[in-house]
Amino acid sequence: MHGARITSEEKSAISTYVGAVIAIVLVVGGIYFFFLAQKEKAETTTFDPKRPVPTDAVLKQRLKAEEFWVVRQGGTETPFQNQFWNSDKKGIYVDVITGEPLFASVDKFDAQIGMPTFSKPISKDLLVEYLDTSNDMRRTEVRAKRSNAHLGHVFSDPKSPTGQRYAVNSAAFHFIPVEEMKGRGYEEYLSLFDKK
Repeated sequence: MHGARITSEEKSAISTYVGAVIAIVLVVGGIYFFFLAQKEKAETTTFDPKRPVPTDAVLKQRLKAEEFWVVRQGGTETPFQNQFWNSDKKGIYVDVITGEPLFASVDKFDAQIGMPTFSKPISKDLLVEYLDTSNDMRRTEVRAKRSNAHLGHVFSDPKSPTGQRYAVNSAAFHFIPVEEMKGRGYEEYLSLFDKK
């Protein structure tokens, strides 16, 4: 430095230094957000029974408004205007909150009610049933045991192979196609599709 003036070489050195610091901060920030996004993706696209159930605050950010309304506020989707009511793809339907597998397409049937309908869950141990007297009706509400997500209702139905009809909301589920099940942590459920 010559007096109080900064020479062009010093300006260049300072600019290079500041630029390098900014570049390092951006790279470190980018890496941090990449790994954060990967963790979030893993939590929403794979199944780990040991992963804790997210809080409602996290779910409010993670889920779509309709999904949150259904699973946490007991909402019911409009018949014939929901994602899975007429889907005939092979795979499993997993809890939108935990990714826990609850229903399989091999047990899905058309009850002509405009909602995804199953004759049985993958395991009854994964569900809980409650008496629902809302809207001046007496029904049996079905919830996911682990996440306490509202799924829908179960009814007697002579047209069902089991005599029961699980009428559920599409918004309560993610669908995992059979060809993706192994890569997403659901390999043990592939045997469901060997029977039929």
